[in-house]
Parts: sequence; C-alpha cells; structure tokens
Amino acid sequence: MNKRLLRLVGTLTVTGLATAYLVWKVNVHETIDILRDAHLGYFLGSVAVMLLPVVPMAWRWQLLLAARGIADRLMWLTRAYLTSYAAGQILPTAIGGDAMRIFETSRRHPGRGGDIAGSVLLERALGGAATLGLAAVGFALALGRYDVGAYLWIEAFFVVGTIVLGVALFSRWARKPLAWSVPLLRFLRIERPMRALYEGIHAYRNHAWLLIGVFALTFVLQAVRVLAIWLAARSAGVDLSPRVFYVMGPLLFLVTLAISVPGGLILAWEGLRGAVRPGPGHA
Repeated sequence: MNKRLLRLVGTLTVTGLATAYLVWKVNVHETIDILRDAHLGYFLGSVAVMLLPVVPMAWRWQLLLAARGIADRLMWLTRAYLTSYAAGQILPTAIGGDAMRIFETSRRHPGRGGDIAGSVLLERALGGAATLGLAAVGFALALGRYDVGAYLWIEAFFVVGTIVLGVALFSRWARKPLAWSVPLLRFLRIERPMRALYEGIHAYRNHAWLLIGVFALTFVLQAVRVLAIWLAARSAGVDLSPRVFYVMGPLLFLVTLAISVPGGLILAWEGLRGAVRPGPGHA
C-alpha cells in the first residue's frame, strides 16, 4: 500500500511540475484572450466530432471481446471508454485510461484478465496501423505542396516497426524466438502476465476478417478525429485548409502513440499481474 501511495504521489508530482512548466512558458493572458474570442460553433463542432466516435469505438471493443467469448453490453463499454478518457487526463502514467478499462472489465469477468488486456492493446495496435494508413493519405496530399522528405522517413520507421510487431504477435514461427525470452521474464517475475497478454492477442490470428473489419472502422474513426482538430483550430482563428491537418494530424497521432508505448507496457504489466495472481488456496 505504501508503495502504491508513493507511486501515486510521484506521478501527481511529476504531472503537476510539467503542468506548472507549461503554464510558465505559455502566455496565459494571450491564451485567455484567444479562448475568449474563440468561435463557439466551431468549438462545439469539435467536441461533437470527438464524442460521436465513442460509441463505434466501444462497439469495436465489444466485437474483439466477443471473439474471445466475453459478452458485455455496449452501453457499459461506452461508459468505460468515457471514464477512461477522464482517467487518462487526470491520472496519467501509472494509472491511465487503458489500465482502468482493463481493471474494471476484469472485475466484471474474473479470470479473463489476459484476454481483456489483449483486446485493449490490440485496439491500440490496430489504431497505430490505421494511423499509418492515414499517414499514407497525408503523404499523398502533401506531394507537390510540401517538403515530404522527413515525412517519408518517419512513416517508413513506423511501417517497419508495425510489421515487426505484427509478426511477433501473430506468427506461429515467431513463438520459438520469443521463447528465448522466458528465462529473463521468469527472472523479472513477469512471465505469467506477459504470457497471458501474448496469448490474449495471439488468439486473434484465427479471426482475420474481424481484424480487417476493425482496422477499416478504425481508419474511418481516425479520419474523423482529424476533422475535430481542424474544427478546434478554426474556433481559435486558425484559418487553414483541412488538407494541412490531414498531412500533419497522422504524424501527431503516431508521435503520441510512440510516446505512450512504454507507459502502455507498464500499465499492461501492472494490470495483468493483478489479473492473473492466484488467490488464497492456490499453488
């Protein structure tokens, strides 16, 4: 308990310091003036565009859970998405939105922590792949208008990383090389949660059409989210074409995803350790 309290205090301290630094660097008066003059219609449109995809996202998660034999109501999964957004903003790092979803859903379905965590992290992986597809669209829109040299290298880096991750998670051939990591995982005392997580994701290799459908839905949702950024910019008086945001938006999503990977692994590890820990009376 003391360790958890210490970690929570440390997390809030770092978050507070980061927030204080941003407030110090930003011209607060100018920011307030911009917000005061913001176009309410564009702002409300941005909020609506961000909220509307939540139900399709919850349905996407429901399909992934159902493929593993876990049935849950769309209304509750939508509620879980909304509360996870709040948790992700208020309690980042060790207590994030995805960890909250895994924890709450695991309590509703005891003994299925590995499959639930696998569904959540698979969502993230498919989101990254869909963002790469959207980035390719942005690249095509940028041709002839912007310098795309750096853009191409960044996207190539993420494409290679996605391919490697896909092979590691879904290829039966990759199971033997991955087995070499078992002694290290046992030494670190994380073999059981990592094995549960891997098996929870690997099982989806038998649901190829589901993955294709979820990828297509995610691609559309990502495209809609770019419009939310454009509307927010218009509300603040930034008069640029949506083309600019479709060029830069996917890059922003990819950078955000890359930054969140270490924290996501920590969240999965901590959540799964609790989900697969044997109760009293078990060996």
